[in-house]
Amino acid sequence: MTEQTQQKHVAVLLGGWSAEREVSLVSGASVVGALESVGYRVTAVDVQRDLLGLMKALHGNGRPDVIFNALHGRGGEDGLIQGVLEYLHVPYTHSGVMASAVAMDKDLTKRILATVGMPVAEGVVATREQCQAGDVLPRPYVVKPVDEGSSVGVRIVHPGDNYGAVGAEGWVYGEKVLVERYIPGRELTVGIMGDRALAVTEIVPRTDFFDYKAKYTEGQAVHVCPADIPADVAEEAKRLALLAHKTLGCSGISRSDFRWDDTRAGTGGLCFLEINTQPGFTPLSLLPEQAAHLGMSYADVCSWLVENAKCHA
Repeated sequence: MTEQTQQKHVAVLLGGWSAEREVSLVSGASVVGALESVGYRVTAVDVQRDLLGLMKALHGNGRPDVIFNALHGRGGEDGLIQGVLEYLHVPYTHSGVMASAVAMDKDLTKRILATVGMPVAEGVVATREQCQAGDVLPRPYVVKPVDEGSSVGVRIVHPGDNYGAVGAEGWVYGEKVLVERYIPGRELTVGIMGDRALAVTEIVPRTDFFDYKAKYTEGQAVHVCPADIPADVAEEAKRLALLAHKTLGCSGISRSDFRWDDTRAGTGGLCFLEINTQPGFTPLSLLPEQAAHLGMSYADVCSWLVENAKCHA
């Protein structure tokens, strides 16, 4: 315990009301335990759709010195809570309003990053009705909500499947649907911490792809860190992840996901999928694993985020 941590009061925001609430509760509880273990005074705040309640919770144990944002999904990583924290002028972890809002929109993110040379999957934004009426891209293709995280709602439509991309009753993620060409190959992810790419992890799911269940159910996926891939591919994936982080103006940590078609020569098979400005902090999460590979404990990463928290406006 240091004098610095003894004096600092950290409020950890967790829960929220998005489809990723349960994941956020696990992430937040882990963060609370880690920060307490190194001497911070910590208050856990389960965030509801109640602004007055949030204000009372944040000031109930004395105004916090720092907010650790452990929320995921809508309301937590899309710029909304960041705007509230900017108004309160309390330093907070992770990215600010603009980067959070842009990165949450997968289509907008791809279009921005394509202008700086990022290889992205061919895709279109369609309406739910268009997807229900028939294929908007040749099969196989991937269907995603435009603004959800943790692979919520993601599905692959293969040739011969006897169902459409979006069922009449099964799509609850809004009127806009992102449809992308399916990229064959392997799943890679790169964590960024500050101005440094941590490592490349290959994710080997035991299911069809790395969906929500595979991400958060123990034994559903194998994480190979560092990935057993050619050095030039690893370095290019790191470069692209850092490029995405900087181009969008991200802060603190982020994680970028890629597909790598290993049948193509060199680095030409790399394709950017999305960036996460609030990557998971559960015991199964990828960025803490990458940090551990480099000798940083879970508590080290949490402390680093607290000490580098800031307001952005």
